[in-house]
Amino acid sequence: MKGELDRLLNPRSIVVIGGKEAERVVEQCDKFGFEGTIWPVHPTRQEMHGRPCLRSLDELPEAPDAAYIAVNRETSVDMVRQLAAMGAGGAVCYAAGFAEADGEKAGSGDLQRQLVEAAGDMPILGPNCYGLINALEGVALWPDQHGASRCDGTLAAGVAIIAQSSNIAINLTMQRRGLPIAAVMTVGNQAQQGLSKLGLAWLEDERITAVGLYVEGLDDVNAFEKLAQRARELRKPVIILKVGRSAQARTAALTHTASLAGSDTAHDALFDRLGIARVDTLEAFLETLKLLHVGGVTAGNEILSLSCSGGEASLMADAAAGRGVTYRPFTGGQAGQLKQVLGDLVTIANPLDYNTFIWGDWAAMEDMFTRALSPQFDLAILVNDYPRGDRCDDADWANALETFIKAVKTTGARAANVASLAEAMPEDYAQRLIENGIAPLCGLDNAILAAEAAAKIAATWEASSPPALLPARASAIETVVLDEQQSKAELAVAGLIVPKSVVVEDMADLENAFAELEFPLAIKILGIAHKTELGAVELNLNTTADAVMALQRLARHGDRFLVEEMAARPLAELLVGVSRDPVCGLLLTIGAGGVLTELLDDTASLLLPVTETDIREALSSLKIGQMLDGFRDSDAADIDALIANILCIANYAANHADTLEELDVNPLFASQFGSVAVDALIVKRKPNDR
Repeated sequence: MKGELDRLLNPRSIVVIGGKEAERVVEQCDKFGFEGTIWPVHPTRQEMHGRPCLRSLDELPEAPDAAYIAVNRETSVDMVRQLAAMGAGGAVCYAAGFAEADGEKAGSGDLQRQLVEAAGDMPILGPNCYGLINALEGVALWPDQHGASRCDGTLAAGVAIIAQSSNIAINLTMQRRGLPIAAVMTVGNQAQQGLSKLGLAWLEDERITAVGLYVEGLDDVNAFEKLAQRARELRKPVIILKVGRSAQARTAALTHTASLAGSDTAHDALFDRLGIARVDTLEAFLETLKLLHVGGVTAGNEILSLSCSGGEASLMADAAAGRGVTYRPFTGGQAGQLKQVLGDLVTIANPLDYNTFIWGDWAAMEDMFTRALSPQFDLAILVNDYPRGDRCDDADWANALETFIKAVKTTGARAANVASLAEAMPEDYAQRLIENGIAPLCGLDNAILAAEAAAKIAATWEASSPPALLPARASAIETVVLDEQQSKAELAVAGLIVPKSVVVEDMADLENAFAELEFPLAIKILGIAHKTELGAVELNLNTTADAVMALQRLARHGDRFLVEEMAARPLAELLVGVSRDPVCGLLLTIGAGGVLTELLDDTASLLLPVTETDIREALSSLKIGQMLDGFRDSDAADIDALIANILCIANYAANHADTLEELDVNPLFASQFGSVAVDALIVKRKPNDR
């Protein structure tokens, strides 16, 4: 690893500043076998763990590679300023009470800005963070116990974990699942160095196999895009556990580290776009990292499950239901070979319950495993729970494992061994599996989630890199709402197909409209959203008399109307909307529209800009997509015309990214004859002239 963060992340000299926490850093470095120099700084103490204390930074013999600052927040700013002036390589700022406390402590946000200014070009972690553990070099800028062990420093040594929560980071180091953790970092408030830049630094280290991020709020979406692109280039996967699916979690993130959480839907769209696999639990986080560490991403999503129990086979089948993996059937020849080994009483299927008829016949077991693994699946999973070593004899399970290892080596298959319970995968077995290129996974559901993530990342990498995202913030201040006629007019200029219409403000205008429009007509009150629910629309007006009476009824609730030609009855009604996420930018939502929007809750979301292919894939993911394709022998919609209209909406939004706040086309009709936008609303921002 080389770059501006190299001295901080791989220091040969460390200064610790403070009392109790600083002393613990010295202790952890000693326990970890750090071989460099450590200088404690304290105004009154004589020594720390056998090292004489310096009274101030002025007594340092040279600029340190890294500093651990564990003093109060005001003094932290002074220490950072002095370290930067002397040319230190970087610092960890432990103290809290900065931007995350803004609103509780006056000036907290200002103090964080002062901290960043004091650092200048010197990298700093935090504030409000524990620091870093580098298990490759024995570095522990960490004021507490941890469970990490030294890595051997060779290629493919382990994974890097970067967390916005120090306590979560500590907990992850305590895992006993066999995952080699090469580096752990916490970032706290991300005042200067954020998750993305730190993740990028670890990706560049040839010893790191994968990066896992625990995130409350992203530091910078553009930097995150660069992280994802570099991961793709290096073929090193990144996974993320992003909290914020609930409103409570988003609030907690804000109060914890002053993070702007943004919408969860937008973050999902971001991760899908960039090839970052998202998981929702710490267990899935660890197991996915483990699978990716052992073999990287998978070429596809076809998996094999092997177990000696019908119950386990059923659980594995259920675990994959609705997930992005599939159990490919055995080929005819393969099934015949397995039948020869297992006998007529065993049903040959995938998932395979190979039963226990040959348990103990290790030659037959190896033969069965070898035949099952070839031709290869994208991932072959052996379900094998190991018995308690303190109460049971595990010799047979050890033999079964060795036969599986031999079969994997013979076939070259990508493989994993999953235990249904985490406690049924002892750490020594997990290490033995990793040594032989087999991922030791804990939990059937977690194994499927890991397999899905490995395949999903690979599929995104194989596609073209997406264009850069649009800016998240609008450049203007005040908002203005365009009515339906104004909104449709702007979108029509962009190419959107809309009905022919006339604006009417009195009866004379209505009579003129009859000369320009063809019946049947619709009349709507302008300036009102949700017209159907409020009775602000009259439809299917087939005569002049019908239109006059309808306008008279509507005139009691408004004085400006849109009269337009009725669109033909569609096969399906869609919603197409664009909203501005404060973190990720403009979000395009496509889904079931009309009056059933809330009822069906059938949507797909994409971040702008998008391509025709993106829209086509989004439509195919919807439940309403079946209606578009021709449900139960009904006519199919003109998909090309529908996509063209949606692309017009997306392009309009992209071209007005600096001012657009919200856009809603609902419904957008889709029929076998084309597509037409029946209603639209645009909210824009305009400069405040005052």
